[in-house]
Amino acid sequence: MGIQIGIMGYGNLGRGIEGAIAQNPDLELAAVFTRRAPESLQIATPGAKVLPAAEAPAWKDKIDVLVLCGGSATDLPEQTPRYAELFNVVDSFDTHAKIPQHFDAVDAAARRGGKVGIISTGWDPGMFSLNRLYANAILPEGKDYTFWGRGVSQGHSDAIRRIEGVRDARQYTVPVSEALAAVRAGETPALTARQKHTRECWVVAEEGADRARIEREIKGMPNYFDEYDTTVHFISEEELRRDHSELPHGGFVIRSGATGKDGAHRHVIEYSLKLDSNPEFTGSVIAAYARAAYRLYQEGQRGCKTVFDVAPAYLSPLDGAELRRCLL
Repeated sequence: MGIQIGIMGYGNLGRGIEGAIAQNPDLELAAVFTRRAPESLQIATPGAKVLPAAEAPAWKDKIDVLVLCGGSATDLPEQTPRYAELFNVVDSFDTHAKIPQHFDAVDAAARRGGKVGIISTGWDPGMFSLNRLYANAILPEGKDYTFWGRGVSQGHSDAIRRIEGVRDARQYTVPVSEALAAVRAGETPALTARQKHTRECWVVAEEGADRARIEREIKGMPNYFDEYDTTVHFISEEELRRDHSELPHGGFVIRSGATGKDGAHRHVIEYSLKLDSNPEFTGSVIAAYARAAYRLYQEGQRGCKTVFDVAPAYLSPLDGAELRRCLL
């Protein structure tokens, strides 16, 4: 029997995690917990249970790791600490500024319950975070740059959809090519948000809606669009389904630094991702960290961890000898 995984929430990310579990023979999906009517879900895994979220606590002795797929704004700050008392947990909490307080809450809960919690897994935070750490440790004299896209921002798309008169929308974050090229060339410019990224919005308006007002509200939206050069395109629902139904994303983490006397030698470290499916890739990262959470628990570790605290070998199904032979 493989490591028994539970999934809390079955949206895009939950489906992505289910697909990742299917690709890892040592992982097994035991149950999906949902706030929707369980009979309304059609999951892809034969034999896995689909149950109301309220029944999750009854499974605390049947599940090795519970993966939490809620949103970072309201779901995970409440869910992860609550379930960390009962299960080893993994989440993808991605509100960077609030990670320290989320860590503290999950750490206290996991220690009360004698469990392991790994938070903020995925690609940013997650894989990008690791590469920022590696690059900073290797090039202490230098500067970091993170570029996102070109890809769909689900949070920004949702913000547009909440505007009166908007039926549906997709928003793409796009790196400014000149800024990216300068950093790749080893330059260390001071870049504002506007100089690093632009935003493209594809909007389906309700019939008769004031498109000029919708465009003004998008471009002036604080914390989302007001600090960026933003382009708004109005299209039909058919065009949105045809041309913008996928969820691609990706980006670049770059550190430009110097070594030697007076910084005589320049170096650029770059890590990049190009993702056809943001939720499927994120689900694959989470699945690897679910394996790590189980192993850490088996070793007797407790409390909250981040990607910084988990040695790479814990992510792989291969043992140490095989890793040294094949990958080192």
